[in-house]
Amino acid sequence: MTLPPCPQCQSEYTYEDGTMLVCPECGHEWQPGEAAAEETAAVKDANGAVLADGDTVVLIKDLKIKGSSSVIKQGTKVKGIRLQDGDHNIGCKIDGFGAMNLKSEFVKKA
Repeated sequence: MTLPPCPQCQSEYTYEDGTMLVCPECGHEWQPGEAAAEETAAVKDANGAVLADGDTVVLIKDLKIKGSSSVIKQGTKVKGIRLQDGDHNIGCKIDGFGAMNLKSEFVKKA
């Protein structure tokens, strides 16, 4: 029996653990047949609103910039977002800070 690759990292080394499938490379666990639903899942903001490329969002908390002492303040408006794959699923440019990658859980649709 051939197991499907990991839906997150595409590793071919998945294995069964009870009723779950597990990826030893990234640690992702999922139910068989669940991978197709995850791939088409929409990116949602902190309030559950579906986001799309080009939307304007507002930060809901202060965010520290990794490798810097700067902080992006809560309430900062970000225009023209781009959705992307990965943990930080929003690509954008923030005035005064430049190009950034944000997590959708820290923004709300404006």
